Amino acid sequence: MPLTLFYHSALEAGTDEAGRGCLAGPVTAAAVILPPDFKNTLLTDSKQLSEKQRNTLRPIIEREAVSYAVAHVLPAEIDTLNILRASITAMHRAIGQLSVPPEFIAVDGNKFVPYQKIPYACIVKGDGKIQTIAAASILAKTYRDAYMEELALQFPEYHWQQNKGYPTPEHRKAIASYGATPHHRKTFQLLPETQLSLF
Repeated sequence: MPLTLFYHSALEAGTDEAGRGCLAGPVTAAAVILPPDFKNTLLTDSKQLSEKQRNTLRPIIEREAVSYAVAHVLPAEIDTLNILRASITAMHRAIGQLSVPPEFIAVDGNKFVPYQKIPYACIVKGDGKIQTIAAASILAKTYRDAYMEELALQFPEYHWQQNKGYPTPEHRKAIASYGATPHHRKTFQLLPETQLSLF
């Protein structure tokens, strides 16, 4: 089924985040306003696409969007806010950076805090239904992945170029061996019932 606009407005911003379930790195959100006539048969939820497909779509979205923006909330702030509030904060920051103010916000998921007085709707699994959210999911994912690949150059033992900070067995084994870095989320359970040595 082809993706659609939710509000059917020329200025509908879709927003989504990436990295909520990670042990390290930021939670990253994007906001995207697409032209109403935008069409791309590859566009769907970023989780359903390969890395190559996401990287193919990213420049297309950036080139054709009316406006787009990406924002990171870093681990220290995640630990202060909690991950839900941090995710919504990242969405708000991305929306606030759009060069064109949206008339409506389509949000992936079921939780949001109103941004200014702009009407919005939460759509569960919206990244597979609404094209502006799908586009935001791709930008959030590709920008966050690139961020983690840069960090991996400084901390190669954690293999972030592969696991992107998610709780894979390999990542947890590295935490057990080397401790937590400044890029780990200290309020997350990095290792079950284990005292961590922190850098």
